Amino acid sequence: MGLIIPLGIAVFLAFFIANLLGYGGGPASIPLMYDQIVNRYGWLGNTEFSQMLALGNSLPGPIATKIAAYVGYDVYGWPGFLAALAGTVIPSAVALIYLLKILRKYKQSPIVKGMSLLVQPVIAIMMLLLTWNMAADAVDSIGYFHSIILAGLAFLALGKFKIHPAFVIILAFAYGGFIIPLI
Repeated sequence: MGLIIPLGIAVFLAFFIANLLGYGGGPASIPLMYDQIVNRYGWLGNTEFSQMLALGNSLPGPIATKIAAYVGYDVYGWPGFLAALAGTVIPSAVALIYLLKILRKYKQSPIVKGMSLLVQPVIAIMMLLLTWNMAADAVDSIGYFHSIILAGLAFLALGKFKIHPAFVIILAFAYGGFIIPLI
């Protein structure tokens, strides 16, 4: 029998753990948040998480705090909102204060340089797995044709034409809301 944790503490711990281990900031902690929110606690489904992430990316500010605010409030109201934000901000604030002191002291150390460089491929793989899960969900929802069209257009808009991601997301919302239902 598992340990029963009050909901407010579970919300705090879910975001605390994800952000404590999310080396590299918000984008690096998103797969860890996904694991806590979708896989461990089941607070959101894969589709809901994808939609929340897309909307959160179109708004200004750090993505991790937007995810925490939304999920915390959705799960447990205002206490959940505060618990999730505290779980998101506390690890970063404390780690920033202490790690910067250590890094400043040992910045020329090959060990510190190596640790920083070796974490990057791990974060890249975590983001790739998250992308794969979201792409699979998109294919299940709207099919291969629309998924490939949207992915290709988004790639061109972001990569070649340097359109801001918020506008690309808004255009994808419009496509999904107005074009797909007509087909």
